[in-house]
Amino acid sequence: MTVQLSPYLTFGGNAREAIEFYGAVFGAEPDVDTYASVGPVDDPSQADKVMHSQVDVPGVGAVMASDVPPGMPVSVNPSIALSGGPDESERLHGWFAALSDGGTNAMPIETAPWGDEFGMVTDRFGVVWMVNVAGSASES
Repeated sequence: MTVQLSPYLTFGGNAREAIEFYGAVFGAEPDVDTYASVGPVDDPSQADKVMHSQVDVPGVGAVMASDVPPGMPVSVNPSIALSGGPDESERLHGWFAALSDGGTNAMPIETAPWGDEFGMVTDRFGVVWMVNVAGSASES
């Protein structure tokens, strides 16, 4: 098995909405476990919150997420970098466009000073995505 790095995002109550959005972006069905699905819960308001969820992106890794229990801090401004070569340009551009839906483009994908294509977007959940297409300018 190859080692893969997978981001784990935390949310304050909308992890299900977020992981379903990421599943749609990456074309994969998310797995979602609620607090109630793994055992009894002391706080009924937590029963349907996400204890763990995951979207597997074939050949790339996984995006995981959960709702934090009351009283625990939610990560602030998480960021994720996606990168690939010119052969992945269409895929990366598609993901960038999908992540931009309802989000804010900080920087559209364009040729950067270092010669690659690069863009940044903050998605509708506040996660910053940096997308880099290596070697695009020199190989196009």
